[in-house]
Amino acid sequence: MNLIQYNKQDLPMKELETIGLAEKGQLLINVKDLKALLSGRRTGLLNLKNLEAENIKIKALDAKISLQPAGNGKTELLVHPIYRKPATPDFLEDFEAKELEKGEVASLLKVTKDRKGDTKEVLVEYDPETREFIISDTEKIMAPDMINGEKLTPAQKENYRKGKEVALTDDTKLNYSGKDVIGIRSNKLALIASIIIDGGISYMLYTGLNAMFGEKPDVKSAKSLSKGYYNTVLEMESQRPDFSDNLRKAKPVTSR
Repeated sequence: MNLIQYNKQDLPMKELETIGLAEKGQLLINVKDLKALLSGRRTGLLNLKNLEAENIKIKALDAKISLQPAGNGKTELLVHPIYRKPATPDFLEDFEAKELEKGEVASLLKVTKDRKGDTKEVLVEYDPETREFIISDTEKIMAPDMINGEKLTPAQKENYRKGKEVALTDDTKLNYSGKDVIGIRSNKLALIASIIIDGGISYMLYTGLNAMFGEKPDVKSAKSLSKGYYNTVLEMESQRPDFSDNLRKAKPVTSR
């Protein structure tokens, strides 16, 4: 689960305007990509303009972008272009890299060392759009406390951080994905994740979710949302009076 890490005012607007993603202070990217940026994730592929790299000017380029702290209280823009050939992390075996590249496995858990020499566990995924290996530190992946109002057990939270499937009693299945724009994959088109912060509950509504790895989308089942989902919608509405009119009118359905 990715909470909002940055505010809109943190966005490097001049850089975004230079590469054609903003104009006169207005962003020219969709809501999904904006949420990804503000949550510290990568956007989908975007068409960037007027780039410079190693004294080479690039008129236009398809790439993903993300943000990172610049160390001076500001943020800087990272560009993730489409590579001709993936750079394999040195802690991956050749056969493991091939499994990821061919889509035979969704992710791999590996133990490596950070710059200080300390051991850490990482989740490795492969992004076929940019031909790049995505590495996530499992300790930095925030697992939700609840999904659709159902509390996750410590084991389920651990599985989530490791990129494994988490199955709920309302037939919702989900897993974390560092390469996905939304950050979560599920057998449902929508779900509500909650975390408890300082005694209060913070809600994150996820819609338009991609199917679980290796599963064919079942449109009818994916659209069938649980009673727990709609009850949580009502809880969100009570905290946010301006919540979507469409969700206000949603009626609970019986879980399968």
